[in-house]
Amino acid sequence: MEGLLPKLPISVWVDRFVEWLTITFEAAFDGISEGLERIVEGLVTGLGFIPFYIFIILLGLLAWKVASKGIALFSVIGLFFIENLGYWDPMLETLALVLSAVFISVVLGVPVGIWASQNRKVKRVVIPILDFMQTMPAFVYLIPAIFFFSIGVVPGVVASVIFSMPPTIRMTILGIQQVPADIIEATEAFGSTMSQRLLKVQLPLATPTIMAGINQSIMLALSMVVIASMVGAPGLGADVYRAVTQIQIGKGFEAGLAIVVIAIILDRITQNIGIKKQGGNM
Repeated sequence: MEGLLPKLPISVWVDRFVEWLTITFEAAFDGISEGLERIVEGLVTGLGFIPFYIFIILLGLLAWKVASKGIALFSVIGLFFIENLGYWDPMLETLALVLSAVFISVVLGVPVGIWASQNRKVKRVVIPILDFMQTMPAFVYLIPAIFFFSIGVVPGVVASVIFSMPPTIRMTILGIQQVPADIIEATEAFGSTMSQRLLKVQLPLATPTIMAGINQSIMLALSMVVIASMVGAPGLGADVYRAVTQIQIGKGFEAGLAIVVIAIILDRITQNIGIKKQGGNM
């Protein structure tokens, strides 16, 4: 039984809009695609240039510095475990994809969060967009990404950026708005300008909250690794996807374990950076 009103041709509108974007901004999309591909390839080449044992030692020292001896030990053992399984190169590709996506999320997300925290009208516009970005199924982002950037690592990075950016923006807004009102009043009483108040008071005090948002962005970017492999993105996700399609349970479990190890290492390091920032501000 048909409804009282005719069906809205939303799919047609979306298709036409995407087609218009592709034709109108073809040069821009080509430039973005080339730039992102070079960034990821540069990261993979740079990380791969470091001998694996040096890389493990350096990351272990970083974990010891910002976290604890336990996290450092886990990082060293976990990375040796990944190398032993033969997933070192895919791990570096995954790490490059995640770092690229998170870097772009931070570069775009933190300024948007700052802007929204200082302007209520901007916040009213940004929050519904973030709700849409977080509730839309991640697979849907792959469709326009493929249309704009073909297949490969670039659509994977783009989809990861869209999926992982909202926590950074939300937590930046939250962190800045949670700065105590009496501190803001004190800075105003001393004649501080808006930029001085933001750079010298609000952002330093909001850093732990912003770091929590970045931490969540890293986790979301890692969760996109397997999904991005469906459009040709390399790395551990490709190994998991290949194992699923070929029903290789053992191989899939190994690659999945490697992703878990990387996720735990990145999570603990970024969490403790935020905790130490908070301790330094107290």
